[in-house]
Amino acid sequence: MAWRGWAHRGWGCGQAWALQVGGHICEEVTTVPAPPRLFGRRFNFFIQQKCGFRKAPRKIESRRSDTGLSGGAHKRSALIPPVEETVLEPSPYPIRTLLKPFVFTVGFTGCAFGSAAIWQYESLKSRVQSYFDGVKADWLDSIRPQKKGDLRKEINKWWNNLSDGQRTVTGIITANVLVFCLWRVPSLQRTMIRYFTSNPASKVLCVPMLLSSFSHFSLLHMAANMYVLWSFSSSIVNILGQEQFMAVYLSAGVISNFVSYVCKVATGRYGPSLGASGAIMTVLAAVCTKVPDGRLAIIFLPMLTFTAGSALKAIIALDTAGMILGWKFFDHAAHLGGALFGIWYVTYGHELIWKNREPLVKLWHEMRTQGPRKGGGSE
Repeated sequence: MAWRGWAHRGWGCGQAWALQVGGHICEEVTTVPAPPRLFGRRFNFFIQQKCGFRKAPRKIESRRSDTGLSGGAHKRSALIPPVEETVLEPSPYPIRTLLKPFVFTVGFTGCAFGSAAIWQYESLKSRVQSYFDGVKADWLDSIRPQKKGDLRKEINKWWNNLSDGQRTVTGIITANVLVFCLWRVPSLQRTMIRYFTSNPASKVLCVPMLLSSFSHFSLLHMAANMYVLWSFSSSIVNILGQEQFMAVYLSAGVISNFVSYVCKVATGRYGPSLGASGAIMTVLAAVCTKVPDGRLAIIFLPMLTFTAGSALKAIIALDTAGMILGWKFFDHAAHLGGALFGIWYVTYGHELIWKNREPLVKLWHEMRTQGPRKGGGSE
C-alpha cells in the first residue's frame, strides 16, 4: 500500500490526518499520543476510523475485541480491560444481531422467575422441619462442652447477626470477588474477554449478558458497586423477599445488557462492557420508587442528604444525557435500562409476574407430592 500524501492537522494528544490511499480518500483518521517517526524506516500508528472510507480499496485486517489484548495505546475507560479496538462494518440487517440476545433475555427472565417461585415453595415447605432441627441443635449445644475460640462458632454468630438482605447478597458479592481475581490471571485474559464482557460485535452474544454482570476489571469499580448493593440489600429484600429479589437481580443484569446492545447497534458505537451497575441500578431504582421520601447521603459527604426520589431523577437524567451525547466512561444505556426496569417492576411487574405464579407452583406441588404408582405398571 503506497501513501500518496497526507495533510497534518496538528500535534497534541492525538493527531488527525487526511490520507489518500490507493486512489481512495479516507477523510479523517487519528493517531495515538506518541508522535510518529516521519523520516524513519517504520511509520507505525493505530488508526481509528472517524468518517469512514468512501470505498474500501482492500479488506482491512480485523482485530476483534474478544480474541486478545491490544498492544497499542488506545484511549479507553479505566474500568474495562485493555481490549483491542474492534474494526467493524455496520451490518445491513442489525435486527439479526439483536434477535438471539432478545430471545435469550425473554427466556432467561422467565426461567429466573419460575425458579424463584419453586425456590420459595421449597423454602416454605422446609421451614417447619428447619425449626425443629434448630431446637434440637440448640439443645445439643447446651449440653455439649463449648470450645473457646471456636472459629466456626464465631462465623455462625456473625452470619446470624446479618439481615436477610445482607445474607442474600453475600453470595453475589463473593461471586464478583472471584471473577475479579480471575481477571488477574494472565493465561485467562482471552477467556475472560470473550465470556465476561458483553459486546454485540463479539461472536459470543448471549452468555456474556449474564456473566458480565458479575465481572469487574477495576477494584474501585467493584468496590463501589458492591458497597451500593450491600447498602440497599436490606431494603430491597424487605420489599421483594429473598427469592423474588434474586430473580429480579439476575434478570436485571441480562435486561440492562440487552438495552446496551440495542443502543450500541443503533448508534454504531461498539465496544465491550462489564460490571454489575445495570443490575444494581435496578435495585436502587426499585427502592427509591417504593420509598421516595427516604433520605440518602454520599459516603464521603455524610452531611449532604437528599431524598431518594430526587436522587433517582438525577441519575436517570445523567444517564440519559450520557447515552445521547455518547459519553464512554460508563455504559449509560445499561444504567438507564436497569433503572427503568426497576421502576417498572415495582410499579407493574410485581402484579403482572410474581402474583401470577400460582399455576406454576400448583404444577410443581403436584409433581412433588404425586407418589409412584403401586405395582409400577401403567394404565
